[in-house]
Amino acid sequence: MRQTDRKYASIFELDGIPRFSHALPLAIQHLVAMIVGCVTPPIIVSNIVGLEASERVILIQVALVVSALSTLLQLFPIGKKKGFHLGASLPVILGISFAYVPSMQSIAADYGISAILGAQIVGGIVAFVVGISVMRIRKFFPPLITGTVVFTIGLSLYPTAINYMAGGVSNPSYGSWQNWTVAFITLTVVTVLNHFGKGIYKLASILIGIIVGYVTALFFGMVSFSNIAAASLFSIPRPLHFGIVFEPSSCIAIGLLFAINSVQAIGDFTATTSGSIDREPTDKELQGGIMGYGVTNILGALLGGLPTATYSQNVGIVTTTKVVNRCVMGLTAVFLLAAGLIPKFSALLTTIPQCVLGGATVSVFASIAMTGMKLVTSEEMNYRNSSIVGLAAALGMGISQATSALSTFPAWVVTIFGRSPVVVATLVAIFLNIILPKNGK
Repeated sequence: MRQTDRKYASIFELDGIPRFSHALPLAIQHLVAMIVGCVTPPIIVSNIVGLEASERVILIQVALVVSALSTLLQLFPIGKKKGFHLGASLPVILGISFAYVPSMQSIAADYGISAILGAQIVGGIVAFVVGISVMRIRKFFPPLITGTVVFTIGLSLYPTAINYMAGGVSNPSYGSWQNWTVAFITLTVVTVLNHFGKGIYKLASILIGIIVGYVTALFFGMVSFSNIAAASLFSIPRPLHFGIVFEPSSCIAIGLLFAINSVQAIGDFTATTSGSIDREPTDKELQGGIMGYGVTNILGALLGGLPTATYSQNVGIVTTTKVVNRCVMGLTAVFLLAAGLIPKFSALLTTIPQCVLGGATVSVFASIAMTGMKLVTSEEMNYRNSSIVGLAAALGMGISQATSALSTFPAWVVTIFGRSPVVVATLVAIFLNIILPKNGK
């Protein structure tokens, strides 16, 4: 080794600073894999609320900034030298999570974005408490339960994807052949690259699909660039822009999801360490990671950012490449932060037609559902476990799809149990797992 190389760390080492030329392409790879997933939930929520163009830009801008700050805290914890720290100090990427979209849609429709952010603060507190007592709570969330929840989340997102493929329910051209044509061209590109692409083409399949769909939409005259000209070149997010409202039923629904996702994060932390550095995460890493997750979501809500979570697609990149250097992911976070501070970039993202987003995300939602199924089937599918999964999914999806099933109940009951299938499925799965007798050997 040359003398000049000794000051640089290897990209396969957790600590140290690698060469910029080595870290840059790997950081861009992580960015490409996650940025679409990061900006799509705020776009969906803004469409539900009917935000003006300038407000949509702000929501996307803050989503990028909050994702960057959340990732940096996980990579480079606060208070690590003192033993008690916020952050996992593991190579993970955080971004706005699809797991909260079903509940956010119902809350946004009834109470607005401010109620989501208020519930997010409560959820952050829940996550912090889960982090403190993670090893004791963990036993209530085996793969059977978390898998059922993830599976239900995926199923509940399918109508959103189909409505987007048709152009969006608020679009005057909803259901037109042009929308479906663009959506299926986008979906075809994503599917072909997922199954036949290699390297960056496979990792960036969704991004490439959106680009192809976007260009196709241009030919159909579906894209307007007027919002980009109106957006500023540089802007720092203003705290409490959307306000904070603590609506009790929303807080309960989101708080429960935060408890589930806190435990689900253990799976991502474990997959990261076991798949890349051949060890289990320590109790301190898990505790610090989940407490950090809670704190950044509280701060994110104050900035106006939606709930975040660890990104499994980036965990997959880490375990595949074995590149665990935290500075590589840190560079990804820096790119995210820079993008979030440039409103013109956020405005460009708002010009993506809904049919393009639908064609790109329907495969993502399908992947979420199948990830949940994999978790479920990691345990023996005997009659007991099949009953838990089947009843939880049936009651969760059934009640939410039968829109008038809870019409005689108070409004708070409808908000918690009637709008999103995830809450009902979670509670039913946990309850049945506790009371149903386990089969003997």
